[in-house]
Amino acid sequence: MRLRYPCLVLDHDDTTVNSTATVHYPAFLAYMGEHHPEIHLSLEEYFLANFDPGVIALFTDICGMSYEEMLEEERFWNEYVRQHVPRAYPGIREILEDQKRLGGKVCVVSHSFTENIRRDYRENGLPEPDLIFGWESPPEERKPNPWPLEQIMARLGLRPEELLVVDDLKPGYDMARAAGVPFAAAGWANDIPRIENFMRANSPRYCKTVAELRQVLFAEAEGGAE
Repeated sequence: MRLRYPCLVLDHDDTTVNSTATVHYPAFLAYMGEHHPEIHLSLEEYFLANFDPGVIALFTDICGMSYEEMLEEERFWNEYVRQHVPRAYPGIREILEDQKRLGGKVCVVSHSFTENIRRDYRENGLPEPDLIFGWESPPEERKPNPWPLEQIMARLGLRPEELLVVDDLKPGYDMARAAGVPFAAAGWANDIPRIENFMRANSPRYCKTVAELRQVLFAEAEGGAE
């Protein structure tokens, strides 16, 4: 088997682990139930708000939180996440193992905290990432800003075409586009038409299943078509 992309750059939530439905949305409901019982979002509405306009606008524009309350919600969310481990999607571990075994790199760019990402990788038996850029980074260094990808390329000595960003939401797509890096949409976390239609229309590689991502990464070596 031969590597197609020397560096695989993965989102974490709903790309590597099934976390929005099982962890982040329940944490959101718990916090809102205590502090903003007037706010009611379904799981689909929560997915859509995170897709666009994004998590910050979700709390400020949709939920009407101040910056100070956002920090309080962040503390609540992080403590909830510490106590709940999401499960990796079937097939992800094998992809990461093959990527590493063939000499490739695995990096993570996520809106989760690095400590929780490491915990999830460890608890799910996934190979340790080479680099992680998480929520603890300053806002100007988080996706959709291309800064994480620029750092990955600089530190690992890679060109844009040697990376593949895999993400389920628009911020990851925007980050990859800004950096001139190939992108593949992860479509296995939900079946929401607005999200899927955007990703299919804007992503040259749309993967509805983890198995389809594997074909993108290793298709030439395994006899499939690109």
